[in-house]
Amino acid sequence: MTGTLYGVGLGPGDPDLMSVRADRLVRQTRHIAWFCKAGRKGRARSIVEGMFREDAETFAMEYPVTTEIPLTDPRYNEILSAFYAESCAHLEKAVASGEDMVVLCEGDPFFYGSFMHAYTRLKDRIPVQVVPAITGMSAAWTASGAPITWGDDILSTVMGTLDETTLCDAMARADALVVMKIGRNLPKVRRALAAAGKADKAVLVQYASMQGQTVCPLSEYDGETLPYFSIIVVHGQGRRP
Repeated sequence: MTGTLYGVGLGPGDPDLMSVRADRLVRQTRHIAWFCKAGRKGRARSIVEGMFREDAETFAMEYPVTTEIPLTDPRYNEILSAFYAESCAHLEKAVASGEDMVVLCEGDPFFYGSFMHAYTRLKDRIPVQVVPAITGMSAAWTASGAPITWGDDILSTVMGTLDETTLCDAMARADALVVMKIGRNLPKVRRALAAAGKADKAVLVQYASMQGQTVCPLSEYDGETLPYFSIIVVHGQGRRP
C-alpha cells in the first residue's frame, strides 16, 4: 500500500483564509514538509503554527540558493535540480511506505509555487493530490479596496524579474496588472510602469492579509527594493452598468 502526497495551498498568509480541506489535512496528517530559505522558519510553516498533531514528523526542505546566483548562471538550474531531486526522494520514500505526506504551500500550489517542481517529478510515480487556495494576488487586490477588473478588462500577471522590454510590452497591453517578484527589480518595474502610462495608477500592497499589511500608492514609496511579500496592482477601469 502507498500513501498520498498532498500539495496543500495555505492561502495568502492569514490562517483564517485557509480552506476547510487544507485545515483538516494539516491537523490530521503525521508527515508534514515545506520549502524554506536556509536558516529561516518559512512563511508556510508560520501560517500553520500550533496546528500540527502531537506526533507530527516534519521535514524542512531548505533551498541551497535563492538570490545568491543569477538566474542566468548555468549553476542555478544545476543546483536547484539536484535539490528538488533529493527532496522528492524523501517525499516519495515516505509515501511509498504507506504514509500520507502534506507539503505546505504558500498561496496556491499551482501558481508560481515550489510544489510544482515536486508535482511534475512525482505525479507519475506516486499518488499526488493538490489542494487549491486563495492566491496572494487576490489578497492584495482585496486589500487595495477596489475591484481589479471590470467588464472585458484584460488582466496580466507579470514578474519583476522579466527584462524591461518584455515588462513594458506586457504592461502596455493589459488593462489591469498584478506585478510580483519585485524585490531589487523595483527601479526597473517603476520605469516599465511609467513607459506603459500606468505609474500613477499603481498601488503597492505589502504583506497582504498578514500582520504588517500596508497599502499605498506606489508613488508614495521611496525605497529602492521591496520585501518578498510585496505586490503591485493596477486596477482595470473597464465596462460596467
